[in-house]
Amino acid sequence: MSNEGIRIQAVDKSFGRGEARTVVLKQTTFSAATGRLTMLVGPSGCGKTTLLSIIAGTLLADGGEIEVLGERLDRMKSNAVAKFRARNLGFIFQQFNLIPTLTALENVSVPLVIQGHPHHYAETKAREALDWVDLADHAQFRPTKMSGGQMQRVAIARALVHDPRVILCDEPTSSLDSENGLQVMALLRKAAEQRDRLVLVVTHDSRTYGFADRMAEMEDGRILRVLETQEEIRAHHPLGE
Repeated sequence: MSNEGIRIQAVDKSFGRGEARTVVLKQTTFSAATGRLTMLVGPSGCGKTTLLSIIAGTLLADGGEIEVLGERLDRMKSNAVAKFRARNLGFIFQQFNLIPTLTALENVSVPLVIQGHPHHYAETKAREALDWVDLADHAQFRPTKMSGGQMQRVAIARALVHDPRVILCDEPTSSLDSENGLQVMALLRKAAEQRDRLVLVVTHDSRTYGFADRMAEMEDGRILRVLETQEEIRAHHPLGE
């Protein structure tokens, strides 16, 4: 059985029309496997976040095939994509996206509450997730009382609380100092070690490259090179440079 969790084939995406049209993805082909942490790297504006959004089903491609966990998202209707996303995907962003008026426990509970689970079940699972990121003692803290690193760990707990098979991360360490960034990546590395889970990290933070099992380098809307092992990554990016 293949462990290929994401398969993108010949995907195109542009914005605008006529002279204002900007081509962002050009026949982009990409894959990522479960049980591994894959990094998608490249300069700002190369199409990384656009590709991540298409994988998430929050942005429609102009053409090509988008397959996630064996399901062809490009063939699904929008409501089916939304249900698939809520069940199978977790998201971690640069700016945390926590609700400031809610406690850490309430923030982590949100995905389960939205799915219709009873509040007591959502709270129990949220406490387990907070414990997993070593923030059980911050359950009643609101974001304004937490550091950036703590907020990102709450965001990781929220992304994992419904046990998704795919975790999509958009610049998860860019707002953090080195120590907190490495702590966050260690948690994502741990999450990726589950055999049937895939963690995809979009980043240009070279401090984190040592956590990757595999790296796809992107430029001008295309995947230029794929480094299949940490040894290859280190050879092309010595000391994370």
